[in-house]
Amino acid sequence: MPGENLSRDEARERAALLSVDGYDVSLDVRSALGGEGSENGGPRTFRSVTTIRFRCNEPGATSFADLIAPSVTAVSLNGKDLDPSEVFDGSRIVLEDLAADNELVVDAQCAYSRTGEGLHRFVDPEDGEVYLYTQYEPADSRRVFANFEQPDLKAPFRFEVRAPEAWTVWSNGSGELADGTWRFAETKPISTYITCVVAGPYHYVTDSYERTLADGSTLRIPLGAMCRKGLAPYFDADDIFLVTKQGLDFFHEHFDYPYPFGKYDQAFVPEYNLGAMENPGMVTFREEFVFRGKVTQASYEGRANVILHEMAHMWFGDLVTMVWWDDLWLKESFADFMGTFANVGATRFKNAWITFANRRKAWAYRADQLPSTHPITADIRDLQDAKLNFDGITYAKGASVLKQLVAYVGQDAFLEGARRYFKRHAYGNTRLGDLLSVLEETSGRDMGAWARSWLQTAGVNSLTPQVLLDGEGRVSELAVVQEAAESHPELRPHRVAVGLYRRTADGALERYARAETDVDGPRSIVTELVGAEAPELVLVNDDDLTFCKTRFDDTSLATLRAALGEMTDPLARALCWSALWNMTRDALLPAREFIDLVLRFAHRESDIGVLQMLHAWADSALTLYAAPEWRAEGTRLLAEGASAQLYAAEHGSEHQLAWARFFARVTDEPGFGLLTGLLDGSATVEGLAVDQELRWALLDTLATYGVVGEKELAAELARDDTASGKRHQVRCLAARPSEAVKAQAWAQVVESDTLSNALVEATIAGFVQPSQRELLAPYAEKYFAVIERVWDERSIQIGMDVVRGLFPGLQQSPATLEATDAWLTAHEDAAPALRRLVLEARDDLARALRGQACDAAASTG
Repeated sequence: MPGENLSRDEARERAALLSVDGYDVSLDVRSALGGEGSENGGPRTFRSVTTIRFRCNEPGATSFADLIAPSVTAVSLNGKDLDPSEVFDGSRIVLEDLAADNELVVDAQCAYSRTGEGLHRFVDPEDGEVYLYTQYEPADSRRVFANFEQPDLKAPFRFEVRAPEAWTVWSNGSGELADGTWRFAETKPISTYITCVVAGPYHYVTDSYERTLADGSTLRIPLGAMCRKGLAPYFDADDIFLVTKQGLDFFHEHFDYPYPFGKYDQAFVPEYNLGAMENPGMVTFREEFVFRGKVTQASYEGRANVILHEMAHMWFGDLVTMVWWDDLWLKESFADFMGTFANVGATRFKNAWITFANRRKAWAYRADQLPSTHPITADIRDLQDAKLNFDGITYAKGASVLKQLVAYVGQDAFLEGARRYFKRHAYGNTRLGDLLSVLEETSGRDMGAWARSWLQTAGVNSLTPQVLLDGEGRVSELAVVQEAAESHPELRPHRVAVGLYRRTADGALERYARAETDVDGPRSIVTELVGAEAPELVLVNDDDLTFCKTRFDDTSLATLRAALGEMTDPLARALCWSALWNMTRDALLPAREFIDLVLRFAHRESDIGVLQMLHAWADSALTLYAAPEWRAEGTRLLAEGASAQLYAAEHGSEHQLAWARFFARVTDEPGFGLLTGLLDGSATVEGLAVDQELRWALLDTLATYGVVGEKELAAELARDDTASGKRHQVRCLAARPSEAVKAQAWAQVVESDTLSNALVEATIAGFVQPSQRELLAPYAEKYFAVIERVWDERSIQIGMDVVRGLFPGLQQSPATLEATDAWLTAHEDAAPALRRLVLEARDDLARALRGQACDAAASTG
């Protein structure tokens, strides 16, 4: 619909004109039960009746309300009935001749979603039960009820829901069932995108939280956690509640503002597009956080981080909300930082900053080097821009920059600034300047220059040490050289720690000197380290205080090649791994050398999250950056190395499980016997439990190489006839090495919209296999022929999945690059969000080709 993509200018004009006093929303979802679709073959719908009370400061003016619905039954404005066919165009309701005080009533038939946008309807294949939940960010509440869909038109909401008798319904406020209708307490003033409804026969567990506040009063928060009934045997609600209570204690202590939204429910829901969503009082998570098999502590740490990230949003985002999506970072960067800050400060996961340095920053480094990189405070013209800006810049780079800000102004000043920010802007909306002003008050620093350098420019700097020694072998000068990309030449002020390392008598690589200093401009001298004994390794971003690409001098790089596994500090080790990976991506280190480092030193890694990241990087190095003629050798080396560590790892340990999964991912024909034996029980690895999730991982590889087919996968689904099992089976079916299979998978995703979002994702994941480049080659041309149509016809979430997932990135040749450029040239007027996705994919392809050239040169060097 032409009006579906709300612009920033339209939102600004509407906010200047209107103020919203409240919403009453009545939904009837009894139609959710039964077969697929409606009787007339159209989408299955539910009734939505919305009453909005709002003011207009220019009586007589015209504005509009938002609603995306198949049909509207009735519209009434200030008691006057309007003709829906005249005022509703499919996404907007025109409101003319507004009064000073207005009441709008809209009675509509809205559609259940199968794409995770709006009110998503899921049928559990295990027992036929139906589950509903909503997901709105950034602008999909208009698929469920009529509203003013922008974050700065906050209002209180009252929801009521009629649902099937056996169901329970939850929303943001506490609810009661009376006369067949669930009625929920009125919310505080909140934005439309964080309202929420969850309904169905969910398995629900309760607990409570209490805290004595500074004024002596007691704060009591009812806690709840839920999942599908089929996942109840695996649901570890006790651990979820433990982290929840630890987080509430931590944020109350540091924010000095009581949790403002009453209860705290957490729902783990099926076919979720995001990691989680911070709906106040009713947080929703993807159900993959309910672990059906054995996972490593990295998975539990990751879940805790997400729980705390969403909890931080109750203050950063829900209590105080950005005016428009330009300042999305005001909530996401803060929540990403606070999630790790609280994980370290409040839970058992004391090494979460290591995971942040290794995993989250990798996401940020990639995003900040794409042609679509943008300042943390972004230029968001419309809702399509907003959807794409939930990216590595807004989350992970923003969080990294906040970590730098804490080093810059001090933790006490930073937290005091947050406390003043909440109290000053509670239930309101803010921009960048509102935050900077409180930080200037608490720190005494001029935040303007810092913000211009860090928040209003794009690109990542690299920091490289230069060491001069005197005649006695001591440091006579240590400088840090700062460089920037030509496309983003800004040099920034960095508060960094510079660490000097050397080997001890027993061979350990340890830090013996450290200086915290300011790096500014192209070359900065670290005077505090003059006179130190000669280092074998200089780490210029020790303790990970800033956001930069760490580089090494020749001596440091040689030390890492020889003794990376001997480095005793886990954070420093993780930082070195991250720097080496960035060098591989930048074609400064051959892929085969990075893989060799992983094979020699990864088994020494104590942090399980880092080990799993190294496995992923080694796999990517082989797939993307290794010279094509070396791939077979690289596959052999990785498979042999993974096999050796699978048997060498402590029996039953999480390290053994990580090596087992890695072996299943990278092995080829010589390893198929072991995979098959583990499945049928004819082979065992002492200590390794082959649970259902690991079985699917083994089958994934066997299906990819044609060792198992439709019959075996059907038998496995019968063994695991669940929603999770179905996703795994769909992926494995699409992975089979057959022209007919690939044609069918392509048609299911591109030519049809019958698959749900989760099955689209699974089909694409199976379709794209590095070992099947030849089989996939014909789809490169088809891709460029269909993506504009797909973008126009499908929801933005499915469009993003298709455009990203099916780009022919495995056809790594100049010809594919030329085809991409030809499409971009011929489609300069295509949707900017679509062009951005193609530009990003092009950049990844060009980077892969540069990496392969670097690796090929290593074979002759």
